[in-house]
Amino acid sequence: MRHPRLAIASLALSAVGLVGLTLEEHYTDRAVIPVPGDVPTLGFGSTKREDGSPVQMGDTITPPKALARTLGHIQKDEAGLKRCVTAPLNQVEYDILVKFAYQYGTGAACKSTLVKLINAGRYTEACEQYARWTFVAGKDCAAPGSGCRGVVTRANERRDMCMEAQS
Repeated sequence: MRHPRLAIASLALSAVGLVGLTLEEHYTDRAVIPVPGDVPTLGFGSTKREDGSPVQMGDTITPPKALARTLGHIQKDEAGLKRCVTAPLNQVEYDILVKFAYQYGTGAACKSTLVKLINAGRYTEACEQYARWTFVAGKDCAAPGSGCRGVVTRANERRDMCMEAQS
């Protein structure tokens, strides 16, 4: 099925995208270190409290508050992406990009080769860029024994979903 591309200003994270993000982030009611050397996260991967201060070990959260925090984060990510992405995207491409920005930050996304390729209309090449994002806390998760192979799995899944959305 062909996915039509639309101006990014007309897109918002879909319900499928939101559910996918929350499933990828694995809800935790207590702050955890998701990958050795990483910062504490809580809820659906939140690294910040409501006041903007960093999540600390010992912090707790309920599912409704975690979802509200995630939605607030997503809204900020979407606003940032809409300032730097100039090319049209289809809904699948947009959902993947929002989830990517949620994980790595809008600043990193906007400065990435991935967004530069999207803006140049080189969508297939942009999809391949997802597989390059395998570093967390200065560690290459693609290295044997890294303890963070899930990051590589997620990067490859994003690339594959993006490639499927090209047809």
